[in-house]
Amino acid sequence: MPFKPIENPKCSKCGKSVYAAEERVAGGLKWHKSCFKCGLCGKMLDSTNCSEHEGELYCKNCHARKFGPKGYGFGGGAGCLSMDTGSHLQENSDVVISGAPLIAKAIAKAPAGEGCPRCGGYVYAAEQMLARGRGFHKSCFRCRHCNRTLNSILHCDGPDREVYCRACYAVRFGPRGLGHAGVSFLGLMCDALDLEWQSDQAPRTTVIDTAVIKAAPGQGCPRCGGVVFAAEEVLARGRPWHRKCFKCKDCHKTLDSIIACDGPDRDVYCKTCYGKKWGPHGYGFACGSGFLQTDGLTEDEISASRPFYNPDTTSIKAPPGQGCPRCGGMVFAAEQQLAKGTMWHKKCFNCAECHRPLDSMLACDGPDREIHCRACYGKLFGPKGFGYGHAPTLMSTEGQSTLLFPDARPNSGRKAAPGKGCSRCGYAVYAAEQMISKNGIWHKRCFSCSDCGKSLDSTNLNDAPNGEIYCRGCYGRSFGPKGVGFGMGAGALTMA
Repeated sequence: MPFKPIENPKCSKCGKSVYAAEERVAGGLKWHKSCFKCGLCGKMLDSTNCSEHEGELYCKNCHARKFGPKGYGFGGGAGCLSMDTGSHLQENSDVVISGAPLIAKAIAKAPAGEGCPRCGGYVYAAEQMLARGRGFHKSCFRCRHCNRTLNSILHCDGPDREVYCRACYAVRFGPRGLGHAGVSFLGLMCDALDLEWQSDQAPRTTVIDTAVIKAAPGQGCPRCGGVVFAAEEVLARGRPWHRKCFKCKDCHKTLDSIIACDGPDRDVYCKTCYGKKWGPHGYGFACGSGFLQTDGLTEDEISASRPFYNPDTTSIKAPPGQGCPRCGGMVFAAEQQLAKGTMWHKKCFNCAECHRPLDSMLACDGPDREIHCRACYGKLFGPKGFGYGHAPTLMSTEGQSTLLFPDARPNSGRKAAPGKGCSRCGYAVYAAEQMISKNGIWHKRCFSCSDCGKSLDSTNLNDAPNGEIYCRGCYGRSFGPKGVGFGMGAGALTMA
């Protein structure tokens, strides 16, 4: 059987075989690497800038010049006029001449409702300007009145389905009257301009003062009773106000959401007038000045707005169990101090022994339901004996040796209920000296190894089955495994 070599694809440029190591692909055809260049300018091509047309390769510029659209504005980037005579447009009876202010050009007329709203011609993507979903020519996208060129930021859609600049839109469709003119000056705009547009269907704003439109009782502005529309609405306690009515009731200062104060008479005030009318009166209360404020208010006016006022709130007795634990008076939010869920006056929140003022960092709650500073709490409820107190030694007042008291644990007084006190001494354990283990609570002084007496903490604590606590060494000797290899270091055989 004779040998037949494998047929390789042919290069579209030179007609010779193309092998895999040198092939280039474009438009489903294969080319040599050296043949992969523009057929007009000879520029070497790659996959990003090649265009294939009927088996021939072109760069993008040459392809656009040879096969692209012809006419004004087309041609490799330069706005040149091509030699096309436009014979393909002269034979079409639907062609109209644009009335756009730029150079007149022939535009193919589109079906009704599909073309440019201004000239009626077809609108292509390269020259399209959108307004309310309708496409305009870029040259037709101008103000209907002053013919100013518009863009997406400057144009305004009128109710007559036309586009206007902002100034013409305000003059034609904006509010009329003093201060409304659609431009920078303030003056009375004459409505004679409407005579120019009598045939248009756009509505005309005639109402100037919205306060004259009265609302239903309880639904309008609390100051004037008029209907409040969204464009002029200001809210205070869920009630809408006109922006021009949102002023202080006393001094008529214009208010906003920062400086407005809602009074108990359901009106609004500035901060100064609110403080004068509804704030505390007397020495030291006058918007910052330390003098006796009178403000022309009579005693009857003060008593009418405030049924009872006494600067000493401790004299206002609270129900049993609800007031200050020290004085029994009513505690208000401005002077409130908390300790274990009870409320105290700020001036009553001091140490019961030395009367030192306290705060949340210095206060200690005692078992007598009082508060103490740390020093007084340690003297009253802290541990007693050698090493405890303000001096590092045990003071002997009767001349006896302090060696008689080697153990500082309590040995007198009433013990705690079974299971409630210290697991070693049985006395009550307070929060300031409490240590916790798996088997119970301990005094800090009792929290030591049961065998060697070494002080323990949470890192070297071992709870034993007998309810005691041990250090690691003593726990291993007492409850650890026995035999060869177990012990305190040497692999010796214990005699246990």
